[in-house]
Amino acid sequence: MRATAEKSRPSLFWFLAIFVVPFVGIVAKIRIREPQKLPHSGAFVLAPNHYSEFDPLIVATAVWRLGRAPRFMAKESLFRVPVLGWALRGTGMIPVARSSSAAAAKHTLQQSKELVEHGRGVIVYPEGTLTRDPELWPMRGKSGAVRLALAGEIPLIPMAQWGTQNIMGRYQKGLSLWPPRKRVDVLIGDPVDLSDLYGRGSERAALVEANDRLMAAVTALLEELRHEKAPAERWNPADHGQKETGRLDS
Repeated sequence: MRATAEKSRPSLFWFLAIFVVPFVGIVAKIRIREPQKLPHSGAFVLAPNHYSEFDPLIVATAVWRLGRAPRFMAKESLFRVPVLGWALRGTGMIPVARSSSAAAAKHTLQQSKELVEHGRGVIVYPEGTLTRDPELWPMRGKSGAVRLALAGEIPLIPMAQWGTQNIMGRYQKGLSLWPPRKRVDVLIGDPVDLSDLYGRGSERAALVEANDRLMAAVTALLEELRHEKAPAERWNPADHGQKETGRLDS
């Protein structure tokens, strides 16, 4: 794909790409399907599945290869860490709001406006943490991705990737480097249609419906990559006595 202004403009991403992209290239052979479905310009919210600690490097590399800057949502506390906070702010990463509902809603609206104003994209894991599903299917989603998309009427792009577990399994401490260059397939889907829910981002029913549509789209993409059907019901950690961490919302 032709270079975008976002990628060709000098930024901290150039410095990061010097180290990250070659490293990922050593351990993974990424094949991106339907690359044209990631907007070439303007704001977007990209929502991938999440089952390995190595996922962010795969997703970031894929997004960079497609000409866009890979910005993520990050814990608000990280922005207060010396040097790291400077790097996060300098690359336009987005802090996760963890305050009261009213304040969080206002914060989300401001974040959406900034994404639209600057034509930026952001990567948000809709599950909020690594999936707890035993077979690595997407589990119940959080509302972080859909809140951003609804607040700014921003395209919500589902994404699935499969193969990263062969590089680093869920909760695995180290990388599996033999044999080298394990294949990872990335599939980008059509934007999730939320047009009938615009203006209702503060309603719980609208958020639940938007989440259902998003998680169904991500799951369908993963089914296509895995050539198998997901369970009829998505895994809910609360139903299995599991503690949820990395929450994006209350």
